[in-house]
Amino acid sequence: MLTFYYASGTCALAPHLALEYAGAPYQAVRIDFASKQQRSADYLRLNPKGRVPALVTEGGVLTETPALLQYIAQSFPQAGLAPLDDAFLLGRANEFNSYLCSTVHVSHAHRMRGYRWVDPEDTHAIEAMKKKVPQTVAENFQLIEDGMLQGPWVLGERFGICDMYLFTLAQWMEADSVDPARFPRVAAHRERMRADPVVIKVLAAQSAAA
Repeated sequence: MLTFYYASGTCALAPHLALEYAGAPYQAVRIDFASKQQRSADYLRLNPKGRVPALVTEGGVLTETPALLQYIAQSFPQAGLAPLDDAFLLGRANEFNSYLCSTVHVSHAHRMRGYRWVDPEDTHAIEAMKKKVPQTVAENFQLIEDGMLQGPWVLGERFGICDMYLFTLAQWMEADSVDPARFPRVAAHRERMRADPVVIKVLAAQSAAA
């Protein structure tokens, strides 16, 4: 049995979806950011980064969304969540997920976590970072719109872990003052995901636990 630690409204939604799509046996444990549970001694012993997601496996604890997504896809290959039989396509999937993790998510985080990159007392720098978020996030999604989203799904006709991750981050566009209508292919992808029964189930479970 896997144990999955998450917080509602975070990137942990992507591996939560993957666990469900994979049919994996797991227990979901919500971490309450409002009470700073992610900084508690118990959680820091599990994940010293003090963030989510975290996945406790038989081999140990895994963190970072791309790592969890690939682990789930490889652990449950029958679900077909990643192109494990094609080295190039698997590389393309990791390329896409790495972009979401290292660029899109970071652009978004500048809106409320500027203190990670500049002195918290430097209010001018933090405000400048916030001010640029709509531009940088929009530029990130423009690249996805123009070529990284291959078809109805990220890898074309093949649905998988990239779609779960893209959906998760695309949920934040409005909060970042980015109009989804500017990116019709990304917006259509988001709506397809929202209508999926697995997505509906996981979102409802996270909402009920909040």
